[in-house]
Amino acid sequence: MRSGFLVFLRFLAVAAIGELEALLGVKMVRKGGSFTILGAPFLLMLSFFAEVGADQIECEESKCGDHGMAIRFPFRLKDQPNHCGYPGFELSCSGSDTVLELPVSAKFFVRHIDYKSQTIEVYDPSDCPVRELLKIHNLSTSPFHFPQHVVGNYSFFNCSKEGADYYYESLRCLSGPSYQIYVISSDTAVVDLPTNCLNKYADLALPCDDYYMSTYNYNNKLRLSWLKPNCGQYCEAKGKRCRLKSNATEIEIECYRPKPSKGESMKFVAIGVTLGVPVLALLLVLAYRAYSSNKQEKETKQRIESFLQDYRALKPSRYSYADIKHITSQFNDKLGEGAFGTVFKGKLSNDLFVAVKILNSSKGNGEEFINEIGIIGRIHHVNVVRLAGYCADGVRRALIYEFLPNGSLQQYITSPDAGHFLGWKNLQHIALGVAKGIEYLHQGCDQRILHFDIKPHNVLLDHNFTPKISDFGLAKLCSKDQSIVSMTTARGTMGYIAPEVFSRNFGNVSYKSDVYSFGMLLLEMVGGRKITDETE
Repeated sequence: MRSGFLVFLRFLAVAAIGELEALLGVKMVRKGGSFTILGAPFLLMLSFFAEVGADQIECEESKCGDHGMAIRFPFRLKDQPNHCGYPGFELSCSGSDTVLELPVSAKFFVRHIDYKSQTIEVYDPSDCPVRELLKIHNLSTSPFHFPQHVVGNYSFFNCSKEGADYYYESLRCLSGPSYQIYVISSDTAVVDLPTNCLNKYADLALPCDDYYMSTYNYNNKLRLSWLKPNCGQYCEAKGKRCRLKSNATEIEIECYRPKPSKGESMKFVAIGVTLGVPVLALLLVLAYRAYSSNKQEKETKQRIESFLQDYRALKPSRYSYADIKHITSQFNDKLGEGAFGTVFKGKLSNDLFVAVKILNSSKGNGEEFINEIGIIGRIHHVNVVRLAGYCADGVRRALIYEFLPNGSLQQYITSPDAGHFLGWKNLQHIALGVAKGIEYLHQGCDQRILHFDIKPHNVLLDHNFTPKISDFGLAKLCSKDQSIVSMTTARGTMGYIAPEVFSRNFGNVSYKSDVYSFGMLLLEMVGGRKITDETE
């Protein structure tokens, strides 16, 4: 049954991998009938939980109930194979109690097993262990014995209760309504007993501790010992388990790593199914996410390539990713980092310095890349940054701009260093330049270009502090006669966004949204601090 279930698990894995192949559109490599890429780890993972039981032994340590004592070699439970323990060391379970049966139907409950000292402590549930001991008379037919230092010979007398007033104390658990049982050491002179007392048992070898025979100190326990060697002396010290050799002429211990029993095997198969189903579900979810991401990336790549074919007349230079690494000297000089990518300084073959923006492949669906090329690639204005080239090499995309040595306006108007103050004349020059750039975007092209992210960080300064509007990733084209622009989501930076952009309750979106952002830019230039200061 176990092997059949493993075949089922393998079939399940093969079917799942077939689904993954169809989902991802890739063929997994097979060699010799087994999977070598995703299939092998997947099959191993499913098989692992079913095979875990292979290291469990069929003579596994067991117990009766959740809080029972450990039962292992030389003992065994009756439902375990005979070679799991010595003959005569069989135990059974009565509910959560462990039961030891000695010859002639003497039954005791087990209180404790000390494997190190090789003793077992038992008790009689009826509170009269002597009754059970009288059934067996001696332990010669049992593998157990009384410890030598606590064994004595005793005689039992049955006396009538009539006129009974004897020196000896009776055993109440053996006495009846009309008689009493007395136990006297065989080495003690019998006195003060009438002649009608019958000697039921003479010279029985029994434990000589008073509490076994006294009703006054009786505490209902009995300790037995065994001499046969334990497993710990042979196999457990090597990390293995013990069993008895099957075909040996004499009883002999051997160490081994046996196969699990059917019950244990099915338990681990159940664990395998319980753990394997969530793992399979997780793999399918991951595969679907990989498929979705792969599909989206393919669609983005196709859209970009289609766009580049349509706009190839714009003729911004196209570079490979290897060219980009060469231009930036292996991305050695980092200028800054934004939400959509990281900017590095580079130099073209004609010694023209450029700023190379490496776009994050995980951000967006290529819209910023298309916007930058489609908008900046077609316009030329002194107050708009110039696009020098681009890279579309698989999932790697980059934009190459002219390098503006004085950086962004942001660092000059918010810096606490007085030395960074540009002076009112330069600030006026910059404000006029940004206004001219916005006017050109709104009125100077065939289609109106709405920037939607006018802010100091997106105003770059050349060596003469001439401002140039940059970062057209959020820009949108619309016709000049279109007074209302439709938008599905808000665009821009908090503090500079026109109210109508993020809430239609304030009106409709139009080119005036850029005018609002420009007004906030002017306030920041005049105030000399960020308008979104969190301390305000």
